[in-house]
Amino acid sequence: MVTHLSILNCRFYTGLQKATEKPFYDILGQVYPSPAKEIVLNSDSQGPDDISNNYHEGACSGSLDNDFLGAQGMHLIANDYGSETDHLSLQFTKGAEEANKFVPIVEKLVVDLGSSELAVSKQMTQATVGQKGNHVNKIRSHPHVNLELLNTKNSKHLAISGSETIRDETFDSVLLCTGQLSRDAAHLREMKAKEARDSSQIAQSKEYGKGKVKSRARKQQEEAIDLRALLTQCAEAIASNNQPFDRELVTKIRDHSSPYGDDSHRLAIYFVDALEARIAGTGSQMYQKLMARRTSTTDMLKAYRLFTAACPFTKVAYYYSNQTIVDVSVERPRVHIIDFGIVFGFQWPSLIQRFANRQGGPPNLRITGIDVPEPGFRPCKKIEETGKRLAEYAEMFNVPFQYQCVASRWENICIKDLNIDKDEVLIINCLHQLNNLSDETEDIDSARDRVLRIMMRMNPEVLIIGVTNGLYNSPFFLPRFREALFYYSSQFDMLNSTVIRSHEARILIERDLLGADVFNVVACEGAERIEKPETYKQWQVRILKAGFKQLPVNQTILKSSVARKKDLYHEDFVVDEDSGWLLQGWKGRILHALSSWKPKESYTNQ
Repeated sequence: MVTHLSILNCRFYTGLQKATEKPFYDILGQVYPSPAKEIVLNSDSQGPDDISNNYHEGACSGSLDNDFLGAQGMHLIANDYGSETDHLSLQFTKGAEEANKFVPIVEKLVVDLGSSELAVSKQMTQATVGQKGNHVNKIRSHPHVNLELLNTKNSKHLAISGSETIRDETFDSVLLCTGQLSRDAAHLREMKAKEARDSSQIAQSKEYGKGKVKSRARKQQEEAIDLRALLTQCAEAIASNNQPFDRELVTKIRDHSSPYGDDSHRLAIYFVDALEARIAGTGSQMYQKLMARRTSTTDMLKAYRLFTAACPFTKVAYYYSNQTIVDVSVERPRVHIIDFGIVFGFQWPSLIQRFANRQGGPPNLRITGIDVPEPGFRPCKKIEETGKRLAEYAEMFNVPFQYQCVASRWENICIKDLNIDKDEVLIINCLHQLNNLSDETEDIDSARDRVLRIMMRMNPEVLIIGVTNGLYNSPFFLPRFREALFYYSSQFDMLNSTVIRSHEARILIERDLLGADVFNVVACEGAERIEKPETYKQWQVRILKAGFKQLPVNQTILKSSVARKKDLYHEDFVVDEDSGWLLQGWKGRILHALSSWKPKESYTNQ
C-alpha cells in the first residue's frame, strides 16, 4: 500500500521524465512508449506513516530519490494516467513561480497558535491561546498579501518543511527553572578537571624514556609558532597586496591550526578560512552559503545549554531583562513584549513560568517576535516555530497568551502593524542584535538611529538593551582585523578554560556562531559586512540622542548576578557596572553590556 503523497511524487518524476524524453522520440519519428501499470514493491512492509515520514526527511536533505528508491528498498513505477502527469508538472512549476514572486514582498507575518493542536493554520492570523483569531480580517489589514498565493503557499509548506522539534523534556529542563543549570555547570567543571589531570599524566609519561628528547623538541617547535602573530602578518600582507607572501602564510597557518586543538588552534582555523576567502574575493558568496546552512533548533539548544553552563553572559542577560520586566509589570493585567531579534525565543519560557506564579495571578501576556526574513519559501519559519513553542509553555502554565511574528528589516517596521494597545504595559527587548544594523559608514541617517527612533515613538514603559562591546567596526580592514583578533581571542580562551576540547556543543558554538561572525568581519565589506559592534558608551550617546533617558542599574539584579557568577562560573569572569550599564567580561576585557531606558518626559507628554 502506498500513500497518495508517494504516488503523487512518483507521477511527478515520471511526468518530468516524459517531458524530457518525448521530444527525442518525436524527432526520430517513433511513438513514445506508454508507462507500465503501477507496481509497488516493498521489502520492509512499511505503513503509510513511515512513508510520509521518509518524504519529510527527504525534503529536508534534498535527496528524495534516495529516500524513496534506495534507503527503504521501495520501487515505484508510475501507472498510465494520460495527460495528468503533464498537468501536475505544470501546476508544480506554476506554483513554484508564484511562490517565488510572493516571497520577496513578505514583511509582516502573524502565526495562528489558537487551535488546540497549536498548529500553524494560516500565516496572517492572530495567535491566541484558547481563542481563535479572525483570519480573514487580519489578512485584509495587510493589503499587500495575496489570498490565493497565501493559500497555495501554505499548502506547499506542509510538503517541503522538515519536522523540527518544537518542545520536549530537554527543552523544559534547559529553558525552565529546574535546577538543571547548576547540575550542568558542576558536571562541566568535573569534566574540565578530569581533562586537566589526564593531560598532565600524558605529559609526564612523555618526559620519561626514549621519547624525552623528541617530546621536548616538538614542544619547543610548537611554542616557537605564534599563530596570532602569523594571522596578523597575513592580514598585513593582504592589506599591502603582497600576494605570494599572503598565500604562503595561509598555508603555514593551516598546517598548525585545527578546530579540535587548543584555543589558539581553533581561533586560527576560522580566521584563516576568512583570510583565504578574502584573498580569493569570495567572502560574500561563501558567507551567504554559511547563513543558508541553518543550524537546527535542537543543535542550537545543545549549544545554548553548554554556553549557559560554561559562561554567565546569556543567563545574566536574560535574568536582567526578565527581572526588569517583572518589576515594571507588577499588578498590571496586560503585558506586551516586543522582542527585536527573537530568534529561538529561549529567553521567554522562564518568564512565562514566573508570571504563572505571580501573586494575584498571571497577566495577559502578548509577545511580538521581530526578526529579519529568512531566505527561501518560509521567511517566518523560525519565528513561527518559536511562537508555537512559547504558546505550549503558556498553555502548560495557564498563562493567557498571544503571539504575533513580524519578518521585516527593522528600520522598515510600521508601528501600527504591531497592534500596540494603550491599556497594556509595553516593554521593548533587544539583546545583542543592534550590532547587525547598518551604521554611518553606509548611510548618514543610519538604520541604527532610525530603529531607535521607531522604538522611541512606540513609547515603551521600558527599553531593555544588550550590546556587544567591541571596537572591530572600522571601515579599514587592518585595524578592524586586529581588534577582531583581540576580541575573539578572549571568546576562544574563555571556552578553552571552561569546556573540554572534545565537547560536541563546543564545536557547534565555535563553528556556527563565533566562526560565522569572524568570517563576516574579516571576509566581507560594505553592506555585506553585518557584524559592526560599537562600545557601550557609543551606544549610550546614540540612545540618549534618540530621546531616551537611562535608568540606573538595579542593585538587586547586580548583586544576584555577581553571586551567581561566583557560585557557578570560573573566577576570571567579570560582572560589574559602569555609567548605568551592567558589564560582563573575561579576564578584565568587557565583552557585553546591558542597560534599561525609558522615554524622556518631554517626549512622553507630547
